[in-house]
Amino acid sequence: MRAVVAGGAGFIGSHLCDYLLERDFEVVCIDNLITGSTRNLRHLRDRHGFKFQRCDVTQRLNVTGRVDAIWNLASPASPKDYLALPLETLAVGSSGTRNLLELALRKKAVFVEASTSEVYGDPLIHPQVETYWGNVNPVGPRSVYDEAKRFSEALIMAYNRKHGLVTRIARIFNTYGPRMQLDDGRIVPTLVNQSLNGKPLTIYGTGRQTRSFCYVSDMVEGLYRLASCTDPMPVNLGNPREFTILRFAQVVKKLTGSTSPLRFEPLPEDDPKRRRPDISRANRLLHWQPKVQLEQGLKLTIDSFKHRRQNDKGTE
Repeated sequence: MRAVVAGGAGFIGSHLCDYLLERDFEVVCIDNLITGSTRNLRHLRDRHGFKFQRCDVTQRLNVTGRVDAIWNLASPASPKDYLALPLETLAVGSSGTRNLLELALRKKAVFVEASTSEVYGDPLIHPQVETYWGNVNPVGPRSVYDEAKRFSEALIMAYNRKHGLVTRIARIFNTYGPRMQLDDGRIVPTLVNQSLNGKPLTIYGTGRQTRSFCYVSDMVEGLYRLASCTDPMPVNLGNPREFTILRFAQVVKKLTGSTSPLRFEPLPEDDPKRRRPDISRANRLLHWQPKVQLEQGLKLTIDSFKHRRQNDKGTE
């Protein structure tokens, strides 16, 4: 099997490249490196069956040779990135997704989209099920990401219905693990970095808002299984275990041995108050559920952050 992973130099994308290579896929990783990094692929440089192709999916693209499956993870994903790159985020969700769909059509490949729980916005039902249409502010600052992904899903379903293209959609909930950017801006790297540096831990709002954290190895297994699913409608992928931000900060402090105080900041505009996936469809269709518990995954993440910090100091 030969796969294309768009956005393969990013956090989840690079782990998916690893996963596919371990299963004897040939992998073509394409990325424009706007938020991804070749550092995430360094260990694959001489790996048999792996090819890196630097390109922008919003431009016309071509991949030579056979392609059996395309996983689309090409998009800025952290608020820090998509707020700094609003037009690029909208472009990759629209023209970028369409270019990849056209590639899948030409190659007769399965197309798997990494969408997001952000399509639910600040949800009014809990937990979130795939039939929920969401509560999204279409003109708020987060809309560049939320609406880009919602448009991607609509575009994908149009190709499925009009052209009979085999398409799959994953709605990804908060994922964490090694290779996240240290200055990512999302809760896991922010609190881990602040703890390791002995700085106050930033808590937005009251800290009583909730998130559900899925370790990256569980996420890529779900994305892989989705390619073999027979249902084109969206499937939630995430860990249904729910934590308040305050509780999560306490776990990070415990695992890092930090004595940092908490620093409360105003809640960003349109920030979701609760976020937890209903994964009944993933259980039924993919026979999938997360295996890695939060403390186990956080220990691995913290160790990887420590290792990267040491390496960065060594190259100064």
